[in-house]
Amino acid sequence: MTRPTFNPMQDYALTVDRFLDHGAKWHGRTSVVTAVCGRDAIVGYAALRDRSNRLSGALLDLGLTPGDRIATLAWNTHHHVEVWYGAMGVGLVCHTLNPRLTIAQLASMVDQAEDRILAVGLGLAEMGRALMDACPCLERLILLDHETAMASAEIELETLLSEQGRPVLWGQFDERDLAGLCFTSGTTGAPKGVAYTHRSHYLHTVRSLQADAMALTEEDVVLVAVPMFHASAWGLPFACPAVGAVLVLPGRDLDGATLLRLINDHGATVAVGVPTVWIGLLDHMDATGADTPSLRRVMIGGSSCPESLIRRMEERFEATVQTSWGMTELSPQGVISPRTDKPMAARGAGRPPMGLDLLLTNEAGAPLPEQRNAVGRLKVKGHSVVRQYYAAEQPSLDADGWFDTGDLAILDEDGNLHLAGRTKDLIKSGGEWINPVEIEEIVGALDSIALVAVIGTVHPKWGERPVMIVEPAQGRTVETATLVASLKGRIADWWIPDRIVQIPSMPLAATGKINKAELRTIYGGA
Repeated sequence: MTRPTFNPMQDYALTVDRFLDHGAKWHGRTSVVTAVCGRDAIVGYAALRDRSNRLSGALLDLGLTPGDRIATLAWNTHHHVEVWYGAMGVGLVCHTLNPRLTIAQLASMVDQAEDRILAVGLGLAEMGRALMDACPCLERLILLDHETAMASAEIELETLLSEQGRPVLWGQFDERDLAGLCFTSGTTGAPKGVAYTHRSHYLHTVRSLQADAMALTEEDVVLVAVPMFHASAWGLPFACPAVGAVLVLPGRDLDGATLLRLINDHGATVAVGVPTVWIGLLDHMDATGADTPSLRRVMIGGSSCPESLIRRMEERFEATVQTSWGMTELSPQGVISPRTDKPMAARGAGRPPMGLDLLLTNEAGAPLPEQRNAVGRLKVKGHSVVRQYYAAEQPSLDADGWFDTGDLAILDEDGNLHLAGRTKDLIKSGGEWINPVEIEEIVGALDSIALVAVIGTVHPKWGERPVMIVEPAQGRTVETATLVASLKGRIADWWIPDRIVQIPSMPLAATGKINKAELRTIYGGA
């Protein structure tokens, strides 16, 4: 078919500045709330847009040009959101850094990205100064959240806005230009940079707002307890202004008391975070007898959530729990369970919204002949899936354009995704495979267990044998015999761990997931 010689529809670039433009124009008085040292700072979308836009002018006057990278080392605050939009609105690339990493790890990422400016949040000024010393590419340090400048290369955000802030025109670049950069956690090797385009962020936002996904509306008040420095806070700083939802940002404190206060003071209807965040909140609620009457939905992601925790959340919050799965390379949303009363076991991690496709293959990469009720390697394809890692020479796709997630998975009859472990986590004992996820799901369903992890340990005869590490639920005791009995008859006897270790607190990686690498260091030796 011959393409028309005229353009029948308007060109409307899919750039992320559109979200805040929309929020400012149609929901200008809707609040963005930030918890700072026990008090709440509140700014409307219209004022946030004005500050972000004037910051764009200031960044350009510092000598930055479209395509340059600006790094952020900051918590979930409205100042951090302003840097996002201020940078992305004029074609700069916002590179988010995880404050829980070491200076050496962060310096490696900054050097790879060739960041020119670093913006740091509350309590992170000294880390920022250490990075300035370690990274010659960094020229200026912008201090957010009312941190104080101490050197000539440093400038406070408010000073920058008052002295150099000026309005500029946003969106004067191609939608396929880079908008953001985030390095993976490095759990499967050296961290790799995932570069997001404006188009991918825009379409990811549209996908996440579908009715069977996050389904946010202007009536929602959204507590964002997932960090902006990891996988773009699941895109919520884009999605909330896109629909006019109130955006509640907890700053650096994710303890149960802070989250409870924010939920109840602002009437949060939706709360989003990793399992460990909700354990802390639930423990605080149990200790104080408090409730969260406004909550209607809680979204979990980041790592596998024990069934016992989901039941506890549903009962204590009296809210619908939506499970999900994603990864940095997916921008990050992969699948999410719809708002449903179906039991967790029936919905798994959820289904993919329109815009993401899933494929199960065998070890050789060939698609499984039957894509339902069979275990396979999980591959993905979509408009917000990585094609090529930052500065990599070759794409990270197979010959048919699919990205291998490294996960093993099952799709049930309804298309719900059930994770069956990561290929690197499988334990080979006596030449046969043991899948830790199956053991973790059984034990994780016990009310006495908060968190559980199964790893392989070196064995002189069998090569590897499983070790189970458990963190008991608050105030509960766990008998080893009870844990073994829960597995009997549900898995092969030779799968039952040789050793069960109880610890008071499970080690967590910088992203909030259980740190299996650390567990292997402690318990995986000969």
